[in-house]
Amino acid sequence: MCGIVGYLGSREAYPILVKGLKRLEYRGYDSAGVALGTPNHIEVIKKQGKVVDLEKEAIGKNITGSIGIGHTRWATHGVPNDVNSHPHFSESEELVIIHNGIIENYDSLKKELISRGYTFKSDTDTEVLINFIEEIKKAEQTTLEKAVQMALTQVVGAYAIAVMEKGNLTEMVLAKKGSPMVIGIGDNEFFVASDASPFLEYTKDAVYLEDEEMAIIKLGEGITIKTVHGNVQVDPFIQKLQLNLEAIEKGGFDHFMLKEIYEQPKSIRDTLRGRMLVDKGIISMAGFQEYEAKFLNAKRIIIIGCGTSWHAGLVAEYLIEQFARIPVEVEYASEFRYRDPIINSDDIVIAISQSGETADTLAAIELAKERGATIFGICNVVGSTIARTAHAGAYTHAGPEIGVASTKAFSSQVAILTLIALHLGHKKGNIAQSRFHELLTELDSIPEKIETMLKSDDRILEITEKYGQMSNFLYLGRGVNFPVALEGALKLKEISYIHAEGYPAAEMKHGPIALIDESMPVVVIANQGSQYEKIVSNVQEIKARKGQVIAIVNEGDQTISELADFHIEIPVTEEAFTPLITTIPLQLLSYHIAVLRGCNVDQPRNLAKSVTVE
Repeated sequence: MCGIVGYLGSREAYPILVKGLKRLEYRGYDSAGVALGTPNHIEVIKKQGKVVDLEKEAIGKNITGSIGIGHTRWATHGVPNDVNSHPHFSESEELVIIHNGIIENYDSLKKELISRGYTFKSDTDTEVLINFIEEIKKAEQTTLEKAVQMALTQVVGAYAIAVMEKGNLTEMVLAKKGSPMVIGIGDNEFFVASDASPFLEYTKDAVYLEDEEMAIIKLGEGITIKTVHGNVQVDPFIQKLQLNLEAIEKGGFDHFMLKEIYEQPKSIRDTLRGRMLVDKGIISMAGFQEYEAKFLNAKRIIIIGCGTSWHAGLVAEYLIEQFARIPVEVEYASEFRYRDPIINSDDIVIAISQSGETADTLAAIELAKERGATIFGICNVVGSTIARTAHAGAYTHAGPEIGVASTKAFSSQVAILTLIALHLGHKKGNIAQSRFHELLTELDSIPEKIETMLKSDDRILEITEKYGQMSNFLYLGRGVNFPVALEGALKLKEISYIHAEGYPAAEMKHGPIALIDESMPVVVIANQGSQYEKIVSNVQEIKARKGQVIAIVNEGDQTISELADFHIEIPVTEEAFTPLITTIPLQLLSYHIAVLRGCNVDQPRNLAKSVTVE
């Protein structure tokens, strides 16, 4: 959940570290800090708050040095404050560390170290780890590299760490398990980060560490990778990054979230491009072909994800069962492995994660693999752990998503899952060729329809002025748009801190209707489809109780638009494809309400983009 950066080379490290921390601030923004190495001293500067607060703290301090590490924190152990901020010294201040992850057995290690005379300044598990490394280094009279390795064989949990040693200006020790780490390789210089965004302008050559691997980077000698357990040397695989710097800048928008909402036509096109060949009437997904027979013969598909990814999975449940007639179960990854699930060797498990690093989803994947299931990963970040762990998979090609509240990642996930549902349905003979071609043609038009809809943002601003200060919202949807109601409510909660709940519209009479009065805005996804008349009845029930209705309706709708207090028109499309469109106005509504309320849109409180700890 935290962001880590590091630099070793001939440049001044501090400007590189600070710029990198700003790009990683979506991963955590409780506090920030840097450590810079000089011949006789390690200068540590850290501050509660954002990276800009760290920059103010650094004024007048010694910020020279060509080796350094930096950290932006999302608190797990210890409240956000200056003392608990990273980097953390060992007791002697000979060693310093940054850490993303969680050391689960830190308490027993801490008690042992206290018994040996160590004292602790912070409440963090990370300070325990660096003192444990120091204790081993002293007791065994060994190198930093060996001490880190020996320590990591005895810790339980997740980590991405970078460790520096006082007076050693040419070496840094890195290690990873469960939390992401990528090393940028330059001309006798190295960049370390949680993702590649901090060093894109310096190098496109990168090495992604695998779980339980450690790397030793040395000036003049290069990079050495070894396994933590077994000390087996691994040849580093250097890959060329395809990201560009422009993709991680705001590009004139006030917030990353707004930019990413407006990028959805492009991200959906990029996700469909090369996979959906409308002229030929086929869907061809390279990552899918090898396991196509297993999908076609599967008796059950299990979809796992967390948060927004779980909502995308719920949309897929409707589509896969409708088109392919294969039973689908959608599971919270965070609950999946703890309830002793029944998993069969002929099951397909689709794991969805924007970052590809979600800890709960990774743990669920490992359980499913142990029991013989085939894992198909859907993620956005190339080279991420889920992408490397799954048997097969597909990237969404949404591009970097910096805003913590997911927008374009969700629609791109739904686009991939829609392709899978259509392809399976066609291959199983449930969709005739002529109908299949109609569906592909319509799906191909979705980005253009979203572009048209994005031009009519004024209506949403009007709704924002009316309801932006309300304390509660209710979201209702039917069929394939029920998950969109859940996603709309989640977006409002995440960035504007308004209590919001999503329900199937038919469930309103089974409890939630008791909440409805003149101060309860109810967002109803009411596009015309197979259940339109029932949605009309739901809206009438709300109005009879003086509820305030905000309706998402098709262009030209004459019924619900007249009943509703406000309505937002969306283009007409196939009912199965409506989640790709109905989600857009809900994202915009959440965004504008958050701005109106003065909330931090891109970095909402208590949240981080990539949840790499349980």
